[in-house]
Amino acid sequence: MNTYVYGYGPEGKERLIVVDLGVTFPDMDGSPGVDLIMADLAWLEQNADRVEAIFITHAHEDHIGALAHYWPKLRKPIYARKFTGRIGQLKLEEAGISGDEITIVEPRPHTIEVGPFKVQFVPVSHSIPESSGLVIDTPAGRVVHTGDFKLDGNPVVGEAFNPELWHEIANEGEGVKVLTCDSTNIFSPQPGRSEATLVGPLTELIRQQEGMIVATTFASNVARLKTLAEAGKAAGRHICLLGRAMRRMVSAAEETGVLTGFPGVVSPEDAVDLPRNKMMLIVTGSQGERRAASAALSRGKYLGLQMKEGDSFLFSSKTIPGNERGVIRIMNAFSEMGVEVIDDHGGLYHVSGHANRPDIEAVHDLLKPQIVIPMHGEHRHLREHMKLAQSKGLASEVATNGTMLDLSGEWPKVVEYIETGRTYLDGSVLIGSMDGVVRDRIRMALNGHVLITVIIDEDDQPLGEAWVELMGLPEVGKRGLPVADQIEDELSEFLERAPDKILSNDDKMDDAIRRIARQVTMEEVGKKPEVTVVVSRLMPA
Repeated sequence: MNTYVYGYGPEGKERLIVVDLGVTFPDMDGSPGVDLIMADLAWLEQNADRVEAIFITHAHEDHIGALAHYWPKLRKPIYARKFTGRIGQLKLEEAGISGDEITIVEPRPHTIEVGPFKVQFVPVSHSIPESSGLVIDTPAGRVVHTGDFKLDGNPVVGEAFNPELWHEIANEGEGVKVLTCDSTNIFSPQPGRSEATLVGPLTELIRQQEGMIVATTFASNVARLKTLAEAGKAAGRHICLLGRAMRRMVSAAEETGVLTGFPGVVSPEDAVDLPRNKMMLIVTGSQGERRAASAALSRGKYLGLQMKEGDSFLFSSKTIPGNERGVIRIMNAFSEMGVEVIDDHGGLYHVSGHANRPDIEAVHDLLKPQIVIPMHGEHRHLREHMKLAQSKGLASEVATNGTMLDLSGEWPKVVEYIETGRTYLDGSVLIGSMDGVVRDRIRMALNGHVLITVIIDEDDQPLGEAWVELMGLPEVGKRGLPVADQIEDELSEFLERAPDKILSNDDKMDDAIRRIARQVTMEEVGKKPEVTVVVSRLMPA
């Protein structure tokens, strides 16, 4: 979840800075009902008195999404550039925290001095405006933390990657000690392509469509939103933005001056009355999110707008691994409507925001670091990046979650492993992934639930029969009889013969009743459900 910590000082007393506080998103298989997943910051909270500041490299959710949830636990100064800071302020304000906690800073040569660290924000190109790498100077040497980046000389919106600027950084003082570098596209063998290459193909595609065209991409990819909108305008279409996140990103980009010249848009209310062959919708939900505009349109109407046979739907995005099922569900729903679904189509309609392998190598060559620490990717990406660095004679090490590295020598050295995990935002409450809440939810989802109520009188004898309710289980078992009735029958027999030492003890009653319920359901429906036992005892008058 992109939460990095750099420290300098005596062992155990290092002063710390935090780089990014990101989130990832749940899935129904492993974390049903969870809203967001973020890193477990227990170690950082325990050492909050040693933290100097928080630096946010850019405004993607996997780098800024946990800011409002964790700032109250750390309460340290936050530094970000203008657009990133504005998104951060909105998040803090939604959580009832003053946006003034974020200090807006200018890029290099402006320097933020906190404790033993001197930090500069350096512009890089990425799929969101004002992304930055960090130059972190310490008494032990210079660290370059790339953040997410690509080599794009014409990113449409935002700043281009400037090799001359990075050449200066590489040659100042003693050079770069450590390069902590994006690894996302390490397996992509061709050089990355510029955002500007998409305008022509997208304009031609939109011109060819006879009905309404709808396009989806990441809401944060302001450059792509502008590219799509300009292509739609060039093809004679009115543009309508659908999705709160998308409208907020465009508004923040315009407000902070990073986005100019965005074509005029029409409201959803006006779009309903315009000719379909003159409309282009740009919508949220490129990753199959169930509550986003794309999914809503695939289920029927959204804000009065509806897809029809002869319309087209474009995915101007790459499906993140793990999201395939949701995306395919939407594609099939549109196909059933007679809507033409168009995907990335070999790169014509989407380019990645991350550096490919040749670009990563170029950055190695440009910065000439002594040590390379791969970041941002799955373990296989980190390992491949390490092998690439080592093949060029650079010291390198894979740092998995919780790994503490000593970077002061000639080779990175693992010195400690911090216990790490995941924290879930479950509704409005933060819970630990190992607290048992989601585990019990999964068990109920897989095996169902049985609620059993038993009344015991003043003499510790059963009063009436047990009452059984089923949830998430078939009502009728394999013998053709109601499962609840069978459990009740078995419990009645047990209560009639149970000795006083069990009837008078709630724990023993709970264990025995739970065992009987699971045995019956296992025999009848092949499930061992979660069982809740309620023993109500009447008090003597």
